[in-house]
Amino acid sequence: MLVTFTTNAYADITLFGDVALAMLKMMGHSATVPGAILAADVPAALSQLTAAIEADKSTPPVEDKDADEPVVSMAHRALPLIGLLSAAAKAESNVMWK
Repeated sequence: MLVTFTTNAYADITLFGDVALAMLKMMGHSATVPGAILAADVPAALSQLTAAIEADKSTPPVEDKDADEPVVSMAHRALPLIGLLSAAAKAESNVMWK
């Protein structure tokens, strides 16, 4: 499953479903797809996401020695969504996902 985040102030961001749902929970929202955040609530969601990412940085990722691909941290995966939320907060725009 893919989840696409949209706002009028930024390009659409598409994330894998498990990553998107984890980030939605970090923002304090349910893992319901589709969903939305009102413009007034975007700064709080951004703050919660960045705080959760900072807390997550303290625990090193567990590497799968059998995997052929490198481990990508949640902090790196969150960068596009943080950019979208920052732009939406600045433009006072709603954020939706489907």
